[in-house]
Amino acid sequence: MKNIKSFITVVAFMLVTTSLITISSAEENNNVTKKKSSVTPGIEIFLEDHIDWVKDKKVGLITNPTGVDRNLVSDIDLLYNHSEVNLTALFGPEHGIRGDQEAGEYVDSYVDEKTGLPVYSLYGPTWKPTEEMLENVDVLLFDIQDIGSNVYTYIYTLGFAMEAAAEFDKELIVLDRPNPIGGEKVEGPLRSESTVSFMGRFLLPVRHGMTVGELATMWNHEYSMGVNLKVAKMKGWKRSMHFEDTGLPWVMTSPNIPTKETAYLYTGTELLDDTSLSTGLGTTKPFELVGAPWINGEALAEEMNSRDLAGVTFRPAYFTPMFGKYEGELVGGVQIHIDEPSAINLVSLGLNLVDAMRDQNPEEFEMTPSYANLIGDPDVPEMILDNEPVNRIISSWEDELNNWIVDVRNNYLLYNPYPEDAEPYKERGALGIFPLDLAASPGEMVELTIKGFDKNGERLDIKPKDIEWEVTNDIGYVEDGNFYATSGGIGEVVATYDDFTASRTVEVSATRVENIRYGIHSNYSRIVVDLNKTVNHYEVEEVTGKLLLKIPYAEIGRELNDEGGTILVENSPVINHIDYYLKDEMFISEFNLKVDKVDYERPDYAGRIVFDLRH
Repeated sequence: MKNIKSFITVVAFMLVTTSLITISSAEENNNVTKKKSSVTPGIEIFLEDHIDWVKDKKVGLITNPTGVDRNLVSDIDLLYNHSEVNLTALFGPEHGIRGDQEAGEYVDSYVDEKTGLPVYSLYGPTWKPTEEMLENVDVLLFDIQDIGSNVYTYIYTLGFAMEAAAEFDKELIVLDRPNPIGGEKVEGPLRSESTVSFMGRFLLPVRHGMTVGELATMWNHEYSMGVNLKVAKMKGWKRSMHFEDTGLPWVMTSPNIPTKETAYLYTGTELLDDTSLSTGLGTTKPFELVGAPWINGEALAEEMNSRDLAGVTFRPAYFTPMFGKYEGELVGGVQIHIDEPSAINLVSLGLNLVDAMRDQNPEEFEMTPSYANLIGDPDVPEMILDNEPVNRIISSWEDELNNWIVDVRNNYLLYNPYPEDAEPYKERGALGIFPLDLAASPGEMVELTIKGFDKNGERLDIKPKDIEWEVTNDIGYVEDGNFYATSGGIGEVVATYDDFTASRTVEVSATRVENIRYGIHSNYSRIVVDLNKTVNHYEVEEVTGKLLLKIPYAEIGRELNDEGGTILVENSPVINHIDYYLKDEMFISEFNLKVDKVDYERPDYAGRIVFDLRH
C-alpha cells in the first residue's frame, strides 16, 4: 500500500510538473507569436485586405528568398496556391529568385521546377522587364527585402520595373517591408548624375532611410512616371525600428549579407570597396571584418576606439579570405561590434575606417576610379586622397542633403513617427510624360505621350486639347503633342491636366557618339555605344547577317574617327566587326555578324546604348 501511495505521489508530481512545463511552453510560444506579430509584412496585408487589387488579372511576381510571410512561407507558394490569384510569371533580381547566384553573376531566364512558371531574369543583359516578358502579365507585384543602401541593387530592380509598368501600361503593387537599418537617419551625399551607372534616374543618398514602398511612391511622382501604383503597407512598423525590433524572421538578402548585423553595417563598410582595403568578403563575417594585409589590427582597433564613434566598438582581428580580394592572404584589421544599431552613423563609420587605414600606411592605400560611383559624389575621392578630415568631407554635402530631405523625401513617408513639419503621404493620382528620357538635337522633333491615373487607380481620360504645355529656358516648344527642339540648353517640359502636373527634364544638344566598345562574356558579346547623353530616339534594323543601329542628328566624337571606320571584334562567336559612318544626318553603325541572325537584348544604361548578342 505504501508503494502504491508512493507511486501515486510520483505520478501526481510528474503530472503537475508536466502541466507546468506545458503552461511554460505555451507562454513561450505565445511570446514568440507576439514577437512575430509585432510587424506584419505587406504580403500578408495584401492577402488579407487587398486581394481585390488583382481580381481577374494575370499577376507577375518580382521576388527572391526574402519574399516570405511571418511563417517563412514563400510568396511564390502563397500566391500560386491562392484560389483568387492567377500567377503567370516570376521575375528574379541579382542572385535569382532562389538566391543561389553570386554577386554580379549573370542570371539567366528559365522555367521554375516547382510551379512550372517562366522565370525571367532582371539582372545581367536585361534589367527592365521587356514587353515580351510582360505579354502575359497585367499587374506586377514586388516583394524583396532591401537593406537601406543606395548601392544595393534590389531597389533599382524596383525602379526598372516601374519604368516597364509605365511604358507598357501595367499596374504595379509593392508589398512593403521594413528598412532593416531604420527609417529615421539619412546620410551621405545625394548621388550626382555624373556618378550614375546601374542606378539610372534614381538618385539617392548613401543611406536613404525609406522603405521600398516609400521609394516607389517618391519616384512615381518625382520623375513623373505615371505608374498605376499601389502599396500594401505593413502594420506595426515604425521608423525608429531596426530589424531586431520587428519580430520578423531574418532571411539573408544575398549571399554576402547573411545576418541582420551584416545588413546593419553594409551601408557604412561598403564604402571601403573600390580601394585596396578588404570589406571581409570571403569570410564568415563580411562587412563586419575589415582590413588589409598591411594593417596592424591592434593599432587600428586602438585608433578607431579613440574616435568615439557612436554605437560600435572595435577589436583587433586577423582573417584569411577564402575568395575575392586577398584570397588566401592573412589580412589585419578589426571586427566591428554593434552596441546600439540606432546610434550608428554609417557613412561616418565607413569614412573613418578608410581614413584610419589610409593613415596607417599611405603608400599601400589605393583607390580605383570607380570610387566616385560608389559614394555618389565626384569630389569625395580627391578629398580622401588629400587627407581631408572626415567631418569636413561630410559637411561638404550636408546642405544639399538636408534640402533634399525636407523638399523631397519627407513628402512621401508612409509610416510614423514623422519628422518635424512632415505629414503622412496622402494618396493622389499620378501623371506621366513619355518618353521617360527626353533628349533632342536642335531641329529635331520628339513625339510626347501623356498617361495618368487618379488616386483610386482609374485611368484618366486625357484629351490632347485639354493639356497645357510649358517649356522652360527657351529650348523649344510643344505643338500637337510633339516637342520641337530649337536651341541648345537644359530645360523642362511641363504638362498640366486638370489638377495634375508632370514635368520632364530635357537636354537639347548635339548627340555625339563618343566611342564603341565591346566585351566578350561566356553567354553573350556586349557592344557598348557611348554617348554624351541619354537618348531613346534611335532605331535598330535587322537584315541578314547584320544589325544596323541608326541615331538621327548624331555626330562622331572623341575616341572615334570623324570620317567613320571599322572596329574588329576579337574572340566573339557571333560578331566579326563593326562599321560606323554618317549618312543623311544619321549616325549608322553596322554590326557585321558571323551568323545570319542573332538574339540580342538591350539593357538600359544612362548615356549608352548597349547590345548583348547571345551566343
